[in-house]
Amino acid sequence: MAETKVNIAQLKDEGSDLIKELADFLKEQTKVEANILTDDIIVKSEEKPISRTYLRVLLRKFLHKQELKEYYRIIGGKENALVIRKKPIKEEE
Repeated sequence: MAETKVNIAQLKDEGSDLIKELADFLKEQTKVEANILTDDIIVKSEEKPISRTYLRVLLRKFLHKQELKEYYRIIGGKENALVIRKKPIKEEE
């Protein structure tokens, strides 16, 4: 069984409903199990593993759909993990 972690610790600031919507979105798009833990969503695949590249595209698509793409980005984490991070805020002079 292949699993990929998506760290959502910084995305939690947007609310728990958004986290549930993200898990449901991943379930719909990948047809695999997506479990919500404290700071992670774990995507488990019993057949063939979902590539990190495809999962990253889905996460970016979700952020765009929720109009959060300007505020968050997806970066690679340790060992088969992705991290949703807040973008640094640029101050205008």
